[in-house]
Amino acid sequence: MHIIGIDHIQIAMPSGEEEAARAFYEGLLGLREVPKPTHLAARGGCWFEGQGVKIHLGVEAEFRPARKAHPGLLVRDLSSLIERLEDAGFRTMIDEPLDGYDRRYVSDPFGNRLELMERR
Repeated sequence: MHIIGIDHIQIAMPSGEEEAARAFYEGLLGLREVPKPTHLAARGGCWFEGQGVKIHLGVEAEFRPARKAHPGLLVRDLSSLIERLEDAGFRTMIDEPLDGYDRRYVSDPFGNRLELMERR
């Protein structure tokens, strides 16, 4: 048995904040919301998909944002995404260079850290 890939990334969010999740992950990052299975929908949260990525936001009762652990999301046109995020009031952060990539960090509306990476 061998691991062959990653099906999805699970990110925690606070209860009742689905609209903020949609505004960020769909409205700003450009992912599309997909329906959660009926038996899971009652738990709250949202699922999003994009080209080659699935992000599941799940409600965590005693929510604490992930400030160190994070997904590294590959993007096209990082500079225009940064502009869109900053125009919407999200601060992006530069980190040390990484060979072959331009990258920035941003926190989602709940404080979860995301790395946005574009191959050079």
